Amino acid sequence: MIALTFGVEPAGALPSATATRTRELTLMNRSTRSVFRPSPRRLKVALLIETSNAYARRLLQGVVRYIREHEPWSFYLVEQGRGDAPPAWLAHWDGDGIIARIENARIAEAVSVSKLPAVDVSAGRFVPTLPWVETDDVAIANLAVEHFLNRGFKHFAYCGDPRFQWSRRREDAFLDILLRHQQSAFTYVPPSASVDEASAVVRNLAEWLVHLPKPVGVFACYDIRGQQLLDACRQVGLSVPDEVAVVGVDNDELLCDLAFPPLSSIVPNAGLAGYEAAALLARMMRGEKVAADETRIAPLGVHLRQSTDVLAIADREIALALRFIREHACDPIDVADLLKVVPLSRRILEKRFVKLLNHTPHAEILSVRVNRVKQLLTETQLSLEEIAERVGFDHPEYLSVVFKRLCGMTPRDFRRRARRNEANLDAIPNPAGLRTWSADGR
Repeated sequence: MIALTFGVEPAGALPSATATRTRELTLMNRSTRSVFRPSPRRLKVALLIETSNAYARRLLQGVVRYIREHEPWSFYLVEQGRGDAPPAWLAHWDGDGIIARIENARIAEAVSVSKLPAVDVSAGRFVPTLPWVETDDVAIANLAVEHFLNRGFKHFAYCGDPRFQWSRRREDAFLDILLRHQQSAFTYVPPSASVDEASAVVRNLAEWLVHLPKPVGVFACYDIRGQQLLDACRQVGLSVPDEVAVVGVDNDELLCDLAFPPLSSIVPNAGLAGYEAAALLARMMRGEKVAADETRIAPLGVHLRQSTDVLAIADREIALALRFIREHACDPIDVADLLKVVPLSRRILEKRFVKLLNHTPHAEILSVRVNRVKQLLTETQLSLEEIAERVGFDHPEYLSVVFKRLCGMTPRDFRRRARRNEANLDAIPNPAGLRTWSADGR
């Protein structure tokens, strides 16, 4: 309280205007004393994360979401590119913690020398003594395999960048998963001499693509490589997606939509990675001992665009049935409607369908519908009754039964989890084909 005294009144005298004002100010300060309390010190956190790509920006958004739900921090962030030198101010900074994409030895040394609590959000693993939060490369590769297998591909290829450890891990996982499906893949080996010029990279990719068997599904290690592959296909006249289908990683929407044709991409849950990294750092700054373990964050799914929007199935009737299902599953339709489009008996249709895709036409219809339900639960406020009507279920109760059977939770629980973790689908059991969506819900 601030005491304000402007004079002393004689005994028994009426209060003067000055004395009255003094009492008013005193009462005012009593009622607003909290305004003058010093606010608690905010922890200072350095974010050594580039702002030059979509994945890193989503990491930062996850960190912001954490502090909005918990304690406020003061952030120190500079605009930088991936792998840039650490900022000069870090050497004499009196902060409390660091979240860093440790992409090279210079950043590793700067973080280590600081002796501050730190969490690494890079795949480089330059400081193995730090806790580490990264996207799950095996799960990413598995999505790529499922995406191509569900489209009927028999030939596969991986196009990576051996400079990056995460690219090598994705390659190994892609090959291992295909091997379990009794399949193999071609891999791109860049020239021994370093090639940095964009046009030269595209020429090398074009030469590699020409010699691949067709049609082929190519898994690009990230979206930039995917865009280069599409440029290479255009350079040598290869049709995308009919001869070469390409899926990238990161779902950089601007880059994917600017590519020609637009690039399908696996969507990592970078927001959750940033959130978990912030949670770990908060524990460390409170004095807790946090083990130098890795936390792997599974991807959200595949955003389908034109570069893989194809069915590489030699069986024309089954390809026609699949196309009809993906375009009309929410109308609604049933297997009887398929028989009006495909000149086959029900028994033969189901037998050939199972042989090629390992599930029935009815299961495919439910798969497409549930995929659309997930999208509407995540992106809209529609009630379950409204969603059921939109996706072709006669009753919301039946929708709930199907959804729980396929996804392991009720639609309500899914919506709650999706909202809490920014549509995090990583722990949700999913049959093949249920994690692919496109702008129109297919």
